[in-house]
Amino acid sequence: MTSVTVCDVGPRDGLQNEDRVLAPAVRSELIGRLAATGLPRIEAVSFVSAKAVPAMAEPEAVLEGVARADGVTYAGLVLNEKGYDRLLATGLEEVHMALAASATFNRRNQNATPEESLAAAARIAERAHADGLRATVTISTAFGCPFEGAVDPGWVLDLAGRARAAGADEIVFADTIGVGVPRQVRRLVAGGRELGARVGAHFHNTRNTGYANALAALEAGAEVLDASVAGMGGCPFAPNATGNIASEDLVYLLHGQGVETGVDVDALIAVADWLEGVMGRALPGLLHRAGNFALPN
Repeated sequence: MTSVTVCDVGPRDGLQNEDRVLAPAVRSELIGRLAATGLPRIEAVSFVSAKAVPAMAEPEAVLEGVARADGVTYAGLVLNEKGYDRLLATGLEEVHMALAASATFNRRNQNATPEESLAAAARIAERAHADGLRATVTISTAFGCPFEGAVDPGWVLDLAGRARAAGADEIVFADTIGVGVPRQVRRLVAGGRELGARVGAHFHNTRNTGYANALAALEAGAEVLDASVAGMGGCPFAPNATGNIASEDLVYLLHGQGVETGVDVDALIAVADWLEGVMGRALPGLLHRAGNFALPN
C-alpha cells in the first residue's frame, strides 16, 4: 500500500489570514486536537513579526500550552535567523523556511529578493543541521504569481536545486494562489525528485484544482502533502487567495485511493467541526459538513 505524510498547516497557514486573532491557549488546543487524530506532522506556529501577521503572535506561548504527542513532528516557520533563534529555544524539531519564485511576491512577503531569501535559508539550514533539526524549504508561487503571472518551471527547479545544495532536506512546491494544474505539478515534483531531496507539495483550492493536483503530486512521487483542517487558509500578501485544500477532505480521498496516512478521518472531521464553532462562521472544507462515507475496498 502506498503511504504519504500529511502535514496539517492549519495552526499556521490556516489562521494567518484571519481577521479574528485566536488566543494562544485556543491555538494550543487546536494543535493538540490535530495531534490526537494521528497526523504525523503539524506546522504549529511561525516566528514572524506580530505586527505584520497579528494572527501568528506569541508562538512561544502557543507551544508552551501544547502537550507534545509521541510520533508527531511539530514544525515552525521562520524567515530569518532571528526567527530561527526563537524556534530553537522552543525545542521544535523541524524548521520550515520559505522563499517565493516570484521576485515581486518575495519582496512584498519578505522584503528581500529570492536570492537573498535563499542565502538566509542556507545559513539557517546549516545551523539547523548542527542543532539536529530537519530543514524544509518551501518555494511559494511555484505555479503562478498574483503580480507577475505565470512562473517559469525551469526557474522554480533552479531555485529548488540551489535550495537542495544549500542544505534543504525537503523541498515543497507551493501553489500559493491556487492556479496550478496537474501537468505542472507532475513536472515540478518529478524535477524535484531528481535532486535527491524529499519532495512535498502545498495546494490551495482557489480554482478547484487542489485535490486533482494532490493526486498528481502523489503519482509523481511526492512524499508529503500539506493541507489545512477545514480548508482554512490564505496568504496575507496574495490578493484573492483562498483556503488550502482541507485535511479531512484530502485524507478521505487518499484513503479511498488506498493510500495510507495513519490519520483518523472521523477524528479530523470532529476537529473541523470544533474549529468552525471557534471561528463562528462556515469554513470551506466539505467533508465535515457532508460526513464520512464507507467506501468499498
